[in-house]
Amino acid sequence: MCSLLPGLLAPAHAQVDVGQPSALRSLVPADEIEDASRQEYAKLLQQARAQGALAPEGDPGRVRLQAIARRLIAQAPRWNDRARQWQWEVNLIGSKSVNAFCMPGGKIAVFTGLLDGLKLSDDEAAMVLGHEMAHALREHARSRIAKSEGTGLALSIGAQLLGLGQVGDLAARMGTQLLTLKFSREDEVEADLVGLELAARAGYDPQAAISLWQKMGAAGGGQGGPAFLSTHPTGPDRQQRLRENIPRVEGLYRAARAGR
Repeated sequence: MCSLLPGLLAPAHAQVDVGQPSALRSLVPADEIEDASRQEYAKLLQQARAQGALAPEGDPGRVRLQAIARRLIAQAPRWNDRARQWQWEVNLIGSKSVNAFCMPGGKIAVFTGLLDGLKLSDDEAAMVLGHEMAHALREHARSRIAKSEGTGLALSIGAQLLGLGQVGDLAARMGTQLLTLKFSREDEVEADLVGLELAARAGYDPQAAISLWQKMGAAGGGQGGPAFLSTHPTGPDRQQRLRENIPRVEGLYRAARAGR
C-alpha cells in the first residue's frame, strides 16, 4: 500500500506548481494497480513478440529509448517515493501508431510511429517519456479508476478493512482499463509540467516540449489525428502553458548539463 504521507508524493523543491496528488487515489491500493499493470504489460509484450513487432535487445531505437529513460528514472523519486521500488521497463514496439504510455509501476512502451514517424530528437523523446512517466508518478490511473469505480469500490475497500476480502479481484476488473484510460484535462496539465521538470533535471532541453507538441499538432492534421492525440490533445493553450513554465526549469537544465 502506498504511503499517504504528503512528503513522499510531493516533489522536493519543485519548480513547477501542480499541487498535491488527488486524495482519491487512496481508494485504490497501489500494489493492486501495479500488479494489474504488470499483467497487462506482459500480455502486450507477448502479443507484440508473437507479431514480430517487439524490438529485440540491441535494437538501436530500443537502446536509445532506454538510455534516455535511465536519466529520467534517476529523477523519478523526487515525485513519488514508490518509484524507487518499481521494476522499470522500456520497450519499443513496431507500429504505425503514434503513441506511447507508462503504466503504473513504470511499465513503458513507445511505438515506432511516434519515435521514428515524427523523427523525434533525444530531447523531444525525453519530453514524451517524461510526460508519460509523470502520469504514473502522479498516480493518475489510480485516481481515475477510483473515480470510475465510485461507491462500489469504496464499499469493497471497506470490506477489506473489516477483513471481508473482496478487493483481491480488483486487478482483474481494472486490468484492461489501464491501456485505454483517458486522463482528465487536469491530469494532462500535471503530466505536461511534471514531465517538463523531470526532463530538465535529467539534462534535456525544455524547449523541446514546444517542438514536440508542434510536431504532434502537425501530425494530427485537424482530422482525428494519431492515437496519442485522442488522449493527449494539443493546441495553443498547451504550448503557451509550457512556454510560461520553461523559464522555471531552465536553471535545472543548465545545472544538469554542467554536471554531466
